[in-house]
Amino acid sequence: MRYAGITDRLADLGGEKWAVHNAGRARMAAGEEIIELTIGEPDIPVDPALIEVTYESMKRGRTHYSNGRGEDGLLGALVDKYKPLWPEITSDNILAFPGTQTALYAVITALVDEGDGVLVGDPYYATYAGVIRAPGALVQPVPLDIANGFVMQPADLEAAVTPESRVLVLNTPHNPTGALLDRETIAQLGRIAIAHDLWIVSDEVYEDLIFTDDEFASPLEIAELRERTIVVSSISKTFAATGFRSGWAVGPAEFCTKLLPISETILFGNQPFIADMTEAALRGTFDTAERMSKSYAQRVKVITQELKECPTITAGKVSGGMFIMLDVADTGLDAEAFVWGLLEQQGVAIMPGTSFGENARTLIRVALTVPDETLREAMRRICAFAASLQERANTVPAQ
Repeated sequence: MRYAGITDRLADLGGEKWAVHNAGRARMAAGEEIIELTIGEPDIPVDPALIEVTYESMKRGRTHYSNGRGEDGLLGALVDKYKPLWPEITSDNILAFPGTQTALYAVITALVDEGDGVLVGDPYYATYAGVIRAPGALVQPVPLDIANGFVMQPADLEAAVTPESRVLVLNTPHNPTGALLDRETIAQLGRIAIAHDLWIVSDEVYEDLIFTDDEFASPLEIAELRERTIVVSSISKTFAATGFRSGWAVGPAEFCTKLLPISETILFGNQPFIADMTEAALRGTFDTAERMSKSYAQRVKVITQELKECPTITAGKVSGGMFIMLDVADTGLDAEAFVWGLLEQQGVAIMPGTSFGENARTLIRVALTVPDETLREAMRRICAFAASLQERANTVPAQ
């Protein structure tokens, strides 16, 4: 039987990237004690008040079809959220989606055709390759260097641009590295986007999870970039509400009008009761993100403390998000070999950098979403594994 080309373009982007995670889960199901540091699932629950809003909304009958663009109350809350960045914003600049992932898929589909290029910092979030390759576009990696705190450098972006380039994807705070783009860097990257007539897609799902003194910045706050900028985000991280699947896209009105038929082809609006909960979250005062940020900052300290006893592993700078990248090059193994050996010998499941691009072959991603003592134990096991590698290297007889 025949299949569409998209099945081949995405064939290697599914379970293979999550092989270590899946292997760890299988061992846990078999009764083994595995410390799982693979995924960014918040370790605190969604606020009970938001669950109550959802429940009351369903009881009021808010269980029918939605507006394809989004419920009026939710669109109004999003207008209020983004007005400080974009004073002229209206509901014509917004579309609601069931999560950032769906928004990204629809947005990229609206911007590129087969053979077009999408510039993205490497390492990058694991699903970016899929949403780029689905319509036949090409991933154009821009290297993110640990020496620069994984912040995209304008010179590196300029060097990566080709005549096929159509879109620049930014992600701040960045998954998987935790890097944060400041306003001046965004402005410099934006000038390159203007020079080459690139769209800017800014994934800002971690905007409220910043645990340094640095401030969040968005291309939406730079007037000359608004005509080419689309922001995607959701409630998943800020409100620890990953299962509610409620997100949005914000961009030029003309773009949103052209995006709407694509959105309505995939789905017809998000669920009204979830839209009501999202509106309540955006308009309310909840400390979920603040509590998570404090926890993650503390856990970064746990990791750096434990790594003092581990000279062959280096931590990258992290300013926000839910993860930290560690460089294991000095252990003598690449990331793939390191994480499989770690799972086998120490019972710790961690994602290899190779799941996030070609520029992360010696990097591993550690989730900050487990209790401090669990993380401390995981780091001790990681360091013990690294020490065993060093000991083995020192005992190999000279040739």
